[in-house]
Amino acid sequence: MLNHFLGYLQANSTNNNNNTDDQNGGLSSSSSSTDVWLADPKAPLKGFSWRGGCQRDTTGILMWSEPFLVRTEDGKEVAVILMDTQGAFDSEYTIKDSATVFALSTMTSSIQVFNIMHNLQEDNLQVLEIFLEYGRLALESVHEKPFQKLVFLIRDWSYPYEHPYGFDGGHRLLEKKLELKDTMPEQLQRVRRKIRECFQEIACFLMPHPGASVATAQNFDGRLDDYHPDFAHHLRQFVPSLLATNRIIPKEIGGRPITGRQLLEYFKVYINVFAGDTMPEPKTMLEATAEANNLNAVAVVKDMYTNEMEAICGGNQPYINPTTLEQRHADLLVKCMEEFDAIPKMGGAEYSVSYRERLEEELGQAFEHFAIQNKSKNVFG
Repeated sequence: MLNHFLGYLQANSTNNNNNTDDQNGGLSSSSSSTDVWLADPKAPLKGFSWRGGCQRDTTGILMWSEPFLVRTEDGKEVAVILMDTQGAFDSEYTIKDSATVFALSTMTSSIQVFNIMHNLQEDNLQVLEIFLEYGRLALESVHEKPFQKLVFLIRDWSYPYEHPYGFDGGHRLLEKKLELKDTMPEQLQRVRRKIRECFQEIACFLMPHPGASVATAQNFDGRLDDYHPDFAHHLRQFVPSLLATNRIIPKEIGGRPITGRQLLEYFKVYINVFAGDTMPEPKTMLEATAEANNLNAVAVVKDMYTNEMEAICGGNQPYINPTTLEQRHADLLVKCMEEFDAIPKMGGAEYSVSYRERLEEELGQAFEHFAIQNKSKNVFG
């Protein structure tokens, strides 16, 4: 499935120089529903490593090496990154391994597709509970749902007479599976409440079986011609439903969109947290997010200060009176610190104190650099 996502993005992103709508910054939502990405029914499926059979293929977390630039309907350019992960509770890995992979992928993704075979079972929900306590703590910290979109993709759905294929049938199944009943044990009620509390949007798509020629052919290589027509039809629905320009969801953490550079900082702190032999406590995961939150806030404000000071007294600007320069710095410093305080950050004001002090110190050092540079322009000095 992920390679069909890849094919869709390769055909429809602004990375594609042959894109006929490139002069508009990418395809429109209407043209994104075309089948350009499935134009050759005899083309083998390429991209991420995959194979048929009962043995696993993906280990850990893999990311496609190229981000895809997509112009959304509101004119913003968004970089889409595809991530592949090993299956939940693979027989060769511990529960900790699987929970770590799921937690990392969900914490760094705007859309998480949970790939499940046949039906949505109780153990599929339990893997979520292992790290949703982190979500609850994050919710208390920033008062917003910490995760964005979760999509249960039910493969080889065999009961279309109960719930039809697609999102409509999936919605009915999901409502039934997440229904709270007084007769349920408390643990089962708790995981259902947490799922709804922690994700902004939850969906479910029921996908038909791809066909006998796919399931039993040893040499199957992903050609569209080999799929059962029902599967191909719903494939054309499912992929654009997540990746069309009007469906793209930029990644947010703490209610604020993040850049590619900021995402890298989150990966760094999360990898450190999950590097131990045991599953980290939810509080530790929250502290790691708060650390990255504050580091990114410092970086954003430093960039803001540098850009404005460059416009005031940068290398291409004329000499400015030192007293005037100091006043401009003082005014900008107040503005920058107010911007830092206004950026939503996990951990609260107390956790941010040390980062605020660090920022103020670094802006002072930056000013010294600008002051020296400005002094060097004084031909009478």
